This record gives sequence, structure tokens and C-alpha cells, in this order.
Amino acid sequence: MLLLGIDLGTSSIKVSVVHAETRQWIASVQYPEQEVIISSLQTGWAEQSPELWWQNIKEAIKILNASGKFDPKGITAIGIAYQMHGLVLVNKKQEVLRDSIIWCDSRAVEIGNEAFEKIGEERSLDHMLNSPGNFTASKLAWVKKNEPAIFGKVDKMMLPGDFVSMKLTGEITTTSSALSEGILWDFKNDAISKDVMNFFEFDEAIIPEVRPVFSSHGKLSPEVAKELSLKPGIPVSYKAGDQLNNAVSLNVFQPGEVAATAGTSGVIYAVTDQLFADKGSRVNAFAHVNHNQNAKRLGVLLCINGTGIMNHWFKELSGIEYKEMDQLASQIDPGSEGLKIFPFGNGAERIFGNKIIGAQVLDIDLNKHSKAHMFRAVQEGIVFSFRFGLDIMRENGIQPVVIRVGKTNMFLSEVFTEAFVNTTNVAIELYKSEGSVGAAIGAGIGAGVYDSPEEAFANIKMTRRITPSSRADRYDELYNKWKNELLKNF
Repeated sequence: MLLLGIDLGTSSIKVSVVHAETRQWIASVQYPEQEVIISSLQTGWAEQSPELWWQNIKEAIKILNASGKFDPKGITAIGIAYQMHGLVLVNKKQEVLRDSIIWCDSRAVEIGNEAFEKIGEERSLDHMLNSPGNFTASKLAWVKKNEPAIFGKVDKMMLPGDFVSMKLTGEITTTSSALSEGILWDFKNDAISKDVMNFFEFDEAIIPEVRPVFSSHGKLSPEVAKELSLKPGIPVSYKAGDQLNNAVSLNVFQPGEVAATAGTSGVIYAVTDQLFADKGSRVNAFAHVNHNQNAKRLGVLLCINGTGIMNHWFKELSGIEYKEMDQLASQIDPGSEGLKIFPFGNGAERIFGNKIIGAQVLDIDLNKHSKAHMFRAVQEGIVFSFRFGLDIMRENGIQPVVIRVGKTNMFLSEVFTEAFVNTTNVAIELYKSEGSVGAAIGAGIGAGVYDSPEEAFANIKMTRRITPSSRADRYDELYNKWKNELLKNF
């Protein structure tokens, strides 16, 4: 019995096939080879084509099937992980009406701020746990206000994962978890938020049918099955936002457990059993995959937009591959000889109250600093951003003792990993983990292959544990210098 996982990222699609009984990772594909471009028609805007996502997903699955490592007809369930907070709009024919306004788009900040004020900050935080801010509901309100002709044709609004599920099955569903990340879910009433719907004057019919994360979201249509050489009628039995799914992949389900990623954006994600709300909505709580009214499971999410995308910008600028960048960075001492980088060039940052503060390089010495210094400084700047956000989580009672991460993206870098551990002063556990593999196993949970998440991830094994070293004091000193310069500028 085989399980297929799809991970719809910002820069690429990843698909994997997993053997259900052994949980063995049989084959994976990342597509396309070149990172997908984010369209920015105006400063602070970020859009991608949902139809391009779909074409890339199909191509990735075809390449995966062609590996010859498995029989595609043996796949019995499909799981989906997806980039969070995006907005996809379709008409009654399930035709996409405009490009998706994705997670790092900043155009709806003021609309969300007004909603926060008018609904009432206390009520918003008490019921939705967040300000509508720059999330999906506010993006939908922006379309309603600025593109009324398009809004008038909308049958359903969706998160990106809902769209992929629709293309596979022809059915449109969503989850309370997805709606919570769009700030459309009322945790006190366990229902779609009437406060948000009424304030923005949305008809509730625009929201898809709500189903549990681990459940059938439709069956693979005969047409798609034929094109992808799969068996028709198999269920899409799991879909979750990428950061929730990363936590799933790392067996992070219970209060006190913490996961992190450092891809295009950077995230620390901590599970709690409390209805958590930061007064400034600088870190955000969403319904975790196993949340319900009887057993609350919230994921407290710190997000830094400018993470891997900043490192990638330096890669493209220099024409040097990541491995060489890391090797050059490792030759420079911590602190990059005074060079400082603020990696905040990918839209409004929640940790700064949804302000666009931009990326900056400070204190360049033209007689001393080389590209190696730049490569180290960008990784340190990203790590220091994590520490800045983690301190906000600590203010709110989240005190990680250990953080689980997959050995992927920026955690492939020894420079980054060492700086992360010593700057945060928190141990990390590294696992061989992929979002698409987690999505595949999630599909097994939703399809009833496993009796529980605990059973599904019983075999997960840590590959390495890294604890803070004698360099922690040095990194703390460097962080405080970086922070002081940041606060001076902003």
C-alpha cells in the first residue's frame, strides 16, 4: 500500500511516495528545477498563478511515476501540504478568476488593521486569537473593494491546498485549521467567524464545506487519474498548511513540542493547549491538525518572511551555489567582522506590526569585507531574526527546551545551524524529514491506514542532536549589537 504526498511550496513543488506499512520513503521529486517566480506588480504585492501550481504538480507526479521505483496504481491515498494564507478565487465552473494573492503579499494590511479596530481588539483576540491583519480574510476584502467585477463572479474562496484538492477531485472543501489561518474561524464558538464575515459583508456561501483535516476531501476524478496514471476514486484524505504539516512530519502534536523551518520564510511553531493570543498579533495562533473543542491544540507560529529568500538573493547575485557559499562563510569568524544584515525584504513582517521595513546591509568596510563576509552575515542576520521573534514568544510564555527540524533548506548549512542553536540557546534535534513525506503519512492517517498520529510516526528517528556550545555567550553579544542597530533604525 502506497501513499502520495504533495507539498505546494512558494519556490517549487515536492512530491513523494511512501510505503504505508514501513513508512519508508520510496521516491521524491522536486519540480521545477528553477525556483518559481513571485509576481510583484506593485511594491509589497506578491502573486502566483494557481494554474501554474497545478501544471507543476502534474508534471512532478509524472516524473515521479517515471522513476520506476513503484507502481502508481498502488497509491491508495493522497495528502496535501501547502503555502499558508494565500487566496484563490473560483467561479461556479471552478475556473480561477485571478492570480493567488500569496502569504507574503502586504496590500491588505490597512484593511485588516481597520477590521481589528472596528470589531474590537479584545474581541478579535478573544475569539479569533489574531488581528485580521494581512491574512486571507483581509485579502478577500481587498478584492471586494478594489476588483468588484472579479468579486462579483466568485463562487468560492479557498486556501491554496483547497485549490489543489479541488483540481484532483472536483470537490471544494476546507478545514477549520485553514479558516483559522485566514482569520475566519471563531475559536470560542467553534464556527466560522460571524464577526469577520459581517464586518466585511461576506456571504457565508463563499466559504467551502468545512471538514476535519484528517478526512476525505473528495475522490480522485477519472480524468485526472487517467492523466496521472493513478487509480480513480482514491481519497484526498489530508490537507494542511505547510508549517502545520512540517510539525506533523516531525511528530509535533502535543503541548510543549516545537518545530522549526528555514525555507523561503522562517518559522518556529509551538503546540499549546491554551487559546493563545499575542496582544500585538506579532506571533499568531492557528488550529493545529489535531485541534478540537474537547482537546485544544493550537500552533503558535512565529513567521519571518525574509529568510531563505534573502539567502537565495545573495546566491543569485553572486552566481555561487549554496554549498560554496556555506564553505566560504565557514572561514569567517562569528560576527562577520562587524557586517550586519537585516533580511526583511519580503513584504510586511508580523513581528514588526505588519510594517514593511526592507532589507539592509550595514557597516560595510570596503577594505575588509569580502563575499565570504556577506555570506556569513546574511545567515547570521536570519538567525538573529529568529531570536528576535523567539523572544516575543518567550514574552508570551512559550519556552522551548528543544526544537525539532528537518535537515533541509537552511538547516543543511553548518554555519546556520551552529549560529541558530547558540543564538537561541535552545538545542535542536535534526530528522530526515520532508514536507511531502509528512503529507503522505498524513494521508494515511486520514484514510484510516493508521489508528493514530502516534502510530503513524512511531518509527521517526532523530539523526543528530545539537546543543548550545561555549560560543553561546559570543552569539548573544553579537545578537544584542544587531538588535540595538535594528531598533535604532526602526
